[in-house]
Amino acid sequence: MKQYDLYALGNALVDIEIEVNEQELERLGVEKGVMTLVDEERHDYLLSHLHGNIHQRASGGSAANSVIALAQLGGKAFHSCKVGRDEAGVFYASDLNSAGVDNGLHQLEDNHGTTGKCLVMVTPDADRTMNTFLGISSELKEQDIHFDALADSQYLYLEGYLVSSPEAHLAAISAKKHAQANGVKVATTLSDPNMVRFFKPQIEQLLEGGVDLLFCNDDEALEFTEQSDIHLAMDVLKQSAKQVAITLGKKGAIFFDGDKLHTIEAHPVKAVDTNGAGDMFAGAFLYGLTQGYSFADCGKLASFAAGHLVTQFGPRLYGKAIDELRAFNQQNFTK
Repeated sequence: MKQYDLYALGNALVDIEIEVNEQELERLGVEKGVMTLVDEERHDYLLSHLHGNIHQRASGGSAANSVIALAQLGGKAFHSCKVGRDEAGVFYASDLNSAGVDNGLHQLEDNHGTTGKCLVMVTPDADRTMNTFLGISSELKEQDIHFDALADSQYLYLEGYLVSSPEAHLAAISAKKHAQANGVKVATTLSDPNMVRFFKPQIEQLLEGGVDLLFCNDDEALEFTEQSDIHLAMDVLKQSAKQVAITLGKKGAIFFDGDKLHTIEAHPVKAVDTNGAGDMFAGAFLYGLTQGYSFADCGKLASFAAGHLVTQFGPRLYGKAIDELRAFNQQNFTK
């Protein structure tokens, strides 16, 4: 038995979410619906000039959202990331600890940098637009990997956003090699259309030699494979991953389990915020896999979890919403 179900490597970002209209994005020159890397000055400028309803902050980052989702379902996770020893870093470490995710962030005194921040702008169509200042996350190195914890995990999860930083990209490749050498399965995600658009060679390097499981949405799949049809894109992605999960928004998702293709319908909900939906999907899916669920049941659980998330603001569930997710899992999949 492995100590951890999931070991994740990703950017540590304090999310600040604000409801805005599309005119605000146009006024401030923000590209809608994608993640854009910005410097701290631009991030702070946007935060001070956007007019809208600001929600509570959260310890974000794609991989963090996924490991917290897995932990909320009862899984055991370890997350390696990097924050500064500033107030935001202390908040981030505390938030991760409160979620029950093991980590190495007690060594904050060694980190002389600024914790990363992500401004998440949510428009009335529930779409999320992110402007990200990576801060010290861009300095994530191989030395930040806890190799013993990684080797003692069922799965390694690598967020695609890591390829935007040369050092973090190398750390991800090192983690993948260590995982494969120790019999740990590797899952990764394409993360965002802009990651594919601007960092495709780095993603291809990360996927070189193949991974066990690849997550992406339909926009990312089509962009990466340069196909116009999602099924053709799936055929291309199979060349890089033994198993593939492609989310299709309101249309649900399709999965390839290594043998057969599955289609899962989305849960009919009224979406108000899609921030973190893909991360929640991946976290719940990986929870199911590590508990021995069938691929189809993993998809059903992940679809419910993501659908549950988008009915509220923020990248993760809290309170009663967590209980409802656990109850759904218990009633449908737990013997």
